[in-house]
Amino acid sequence: MINREQKKDHCMAKKVWKGSSNLTWKEIESHVMILCDKIDKTGFEFDRIATISRGGLVPARLIADHFDIKKIRIGKKKIPKRTLFVDDIYDSGDTFKRIFPLVKDPKNFVYATLVARKGTGYPKQLIYAKKTRGQEYVIFPWDKLEFKRAQTKLKD
Repeated sequence: MINREQKKDHCMAKKVWKGSSNLTWKEIESHVMILCDKIDKTGFEFDRIATISRGGLVPARLIADHFDIKKIRIGKKKIPKRTLFVDDIYDSGDTFKRIFPLVKDPKNFVYATLVARKGTGYPKQLIYAKKTRGQEYVIFPWDKLEFKRAQTKLKD
């Protein structure tokens, strides 16, 4: 059986990245402000935030602080009405496809990410702060060690 880390390493090995892009905490803070402004402009009213474990945790926490949301739902089986879903990157669309069927009110749903992969088709529910320049691997401050481990394993 393959565990989650092995699966992620395997996926990283299959995808052909063209370079990498290291985001700094300062850039993350800027992206969060841009994203929060875009969320405000939608008029979407929410009273909770949902995310997936790992990549979405930090952005969800930062956005929750901005909007004074006290609880973040992680990995739940259903996503109730008035819930903002937050992730770090919209890349292949796999996370969106996995969580969208769990959304109780799909017509009133916002999927917010700090970064969206350029050249990828976007669902209408997606709001993002920035697009990638191309097919580079985006390294967030919270996953630098994970990226380094994966690179080491690929060399072996």
